[in-house]
Amino acid sequence: MRWPSEEELTRARKELVAELRQKGIRDPRVLSALEKVPRHLFVLPEFIHLAYDDRPLPIGLGQTISQPYIVALSTEALALSPEDRVLEIGTGSGYQTAILAELAKEVFTVERIPELSWEAQERLRKLGYTNVRFRVGDGTKGWPEEAPFPAILVTAAAPRVPPSLLSQLAEGGRLVIPVGGRFQQDLWLVRKEGGRPVYEHLCPVSFVPLIGEEGWR
Repeated sequence: MRWPSEEELTRARKELVAELRQKGIRDPRVLSALEKVPRHLFVLPEFIHLAYDDRPLPIGLGQTISQPYIVALSTEALALSPEDRVLEIGTGSGYQTAILAELAKEVFTVERIPELSWEAQERLRKLGYTNVRFRVGDGTKGWPEEAPFPAILVTAAAPRVPPSLLSQLAEGGRLVIPVGGRFQQDLWLVRKEGGRPVYEHLCPVSFVPLIGEEGWR
């Protein structure tokens, strides 16, 4: 397999962003972040030629990097401001983390698999991100000592919204999470209004399961 040149990768990234715009992604800050972050650095070497296809890809250890459209849709639904602190559950390879770091003041990201967290930390450090804090642990429990968060993004599927995450969402905040069975789910935007969750359906999805005390066992 021929290794793509930097020029080819840059062109492919621009074409992907144009495709996402055609699919309905409108937030210019989200599109700009997707055009800036080099997704090919977050995939396994054998999949680099597919890095800018609009599809999920395996990253090892039974985990995946999400489809760019879902990354864009989820991020757009969070409606982040430059002053927001955002909690991410499921660091994975760190691609979604980097997108969030482009848009928010600070990102707190939790990953249950140590190897993935360590690799993501090194990857993001090399790319110059200094506004990300990492934790290895049960993401379903969130990061209580840093709560409340105006935005929470969950990148694995839960059988229900973990109560701990809902309690750590600030009043008026937004939580994006896939909820459903182990193989097919729906992506939801959850707003906290008057202390209660208000649900908005985004689209059907298929994520890896969220493993933890308040997720899948």
